Amino acid sequence: MAAGLAGTTSEEIDSTSSAGDLISVGLREGYEAFDFAIPFIFHEAEERLEHDAPSPASLLPFTAMPRDELKTMLGKGDVFVSQDLQTSTLFGDYRVDGAVMNVTGYNDFLTRLTRRIGQALSQPLPKGNKIAAHLANPYLQVNTAELAGWLEDYIRERLFGADFEPLADENWRLLLLQPVLDHITRVFAVALIESEARPILGETEVRYRYLSEVAKLPMRETSSLPVRKCIYERLPFPVRNGGLERVFIEWAQADSDVEAFCKISETRHDFVRLRYVKEDGLPAFYSPDFLVRTVDAVYLVETKAQEQLNNPNVQRKLKAATAWCERISGLPIQDGQVERPWHYVLLGERLFAEWREKGARLPALLNFARVRPLAVASAQGRLEL
Repeated sequence: MAAGLAGTTSEEIDSTSSAGDLISVGLREGYEAFDFAIPFIFHEAEERLEHDAPSPASLLPFTAMPRDELKTMLGKGDVFVSQDLQTSTLFGDYRVDGAVMNVTGYNDFLTRLTRRIGQALSQPLPKGNKIAAHLANPYLQVNTAELAGWLEDYIRERLFGADFEPLADENWRLLLLQPVLDHITRVFAVALIESEARPILGETEVRYRYLSEVAKLPMRETSSLPVRKCIYERLPFPVRNGGLERVFIEWAQADSDVEAFCKISETRHDFVRLRYVKEDGLPAFYSPDFLVRTVDAVYLVETKAQEQLNNPNVQRKLKAATAWCERISGLPIQDGQVERPWHYVLLGERLFAEWREKGARLPALLNFARVRPLAVASAQGRLEL
């Protein structure tokens, strides 16, 4: 009994509530002024890449040398091997056995030419056996049949300034010569880029949910604070290691530049959460600590102890939240919502204490500490409904 491992019960203990000082806090009168509208993207507008068919008459013909002079460059029999062609344009191996070529022929050439232009336009290709291995995003991967048709029309009607029959007398072999190939790829690269159109199909459909949908929050009276600029009359803070959150609530309540704020309940506000991928590769959900609205912006705020800022999962949450805020800030105004950018703030204990001790404004601190999106930031975050 002295060590606390055993004890006695009595009728008084049996009549004591196990809930302690647990209370249920509802919405305050006039909560609408302090409510937060959380946007959800139901449907994205789709951007498509389309091309108007280039007119062969508008494309430049090959005039570097006449057709007869080109024929003298082909050679005869086994002499016809184009090393430069194989390494620079990657059209494959073209071998001549006597007077017969061991390739499919003109159609095979046209297929390879279509793929080459669709992969990299007129950019140089790497050495080796892969097409455009250095390019992260090939220019054109669909509608290649149309591109092949445009190439066919250009070769037959315009390439040499007169009608050209590739299949007559194996004339298509002229197309394998390096100057001719370079000219075709250069002309079509410019024509495709000039003729491209990017129409937007449909509209981005956005819906809103409000924090006030959760009409009551359970909390302990001893670990909560009365507030005025919130939809609820009180806000909770953690009993253990909750000192930073408590001071944040007090500062937000006292600062006149803060229009509204609220602490997010992970269990009750289950629609205010972000998807992210943990360090072990598993998907997870994450809810920020606070929502703060000022005249200029809305902030998702995460308060952390100083030693936790560089935790890998904390950094992954940061990337997810930053990407989501950037996407939301670019949405069109709908349903009369006030246009304010959204920002994510990862607020460390040390920075928080320094600014508060100097008597700074909380919105100034949030604007200073907000995460600026990087061009290479992972866009893995999205709000989960």
